[in-house]
Amino acid sequence: MAAQYKWASDSRTFAPTSSQPRLLDQVRERARYLHYSLRTEKAYVYWVRWYVRWSGMRHPRDMGERQVQAFLGMLATQRKVSSSTHNQALSALLFLYREVLDSQLPWMADLQRPALARRIPTVLTRDEVKALLDNLSGEVHVIAELLYGTGMRLMEAIRLRIKDVDFDRSVIVVRQAKGNKDRVVMLPAALAQRLRDQVSVARRCWEADRAAGTGGVEVPHALEAKYPKVGHTWG
Repeated sequence: MAAQYKWASDSRTFAPTSSQPRLLDQVRERARYLHYSLRTEKAYVYWVRWYVRWSGMRHPRDMGERQVQAFLGMLATQRKVSSSTHNQALSALLFLYREVLDSQLPWMADLQRPALARRIPTVLTRDEVKALLDNLSGEVHVIAELLYGTGMRLMEAIRLRIKDVDFDRSVIVVRQAKGNKDRVVMLPAALAQRLRDQVSVARRCWEADRAAGTGGVEVPHALEAKYPKVGHTWG
């Protein structure tokens, strides 16, 4: 007999009445097992939650091609979402059925993705970039120059660690970038001194945290269990 499902008001999670993990928790666990990025995980949870709510709180196992097509059609015709958003919703539902519910149904292969329209990008001139950077200050200025000078993504710059900046070789090692891959980017000479100054600011903050017995940074995976103090080291 199929398990009966209900909405858990305390955690806002679609959940079974039995001891089986909640559906959204299963989505999170599977995404983390496959090492999806946190943003992708959050996006998939968002679309799965919306899909279940839109269908009247029915469990996805009790639905199929007709409901998926109707949901995607609603997004395109009523919500008028972009092609990229439509694709993201479709990817989330395919992930739900294939990876979480372990369903390999024939109709999944027939779901067509909307064609992505090609747009002409807006590119700032050098004077416009200079004017933009001149109106920034502090850490925001450093991050903006990193994005412009190295091609790093926003979260890559924000998560940059001291140990990954090599001033001697003039390179920056980007860890766990898009697709969970590492890569190396060049460190422009014009940014070297600004980054050194930022390192000095970070050093003072780190020393103050150590003196107060607080602080530390997030450590990926199980490294914190293996090296309990690694999040408090300077690198």
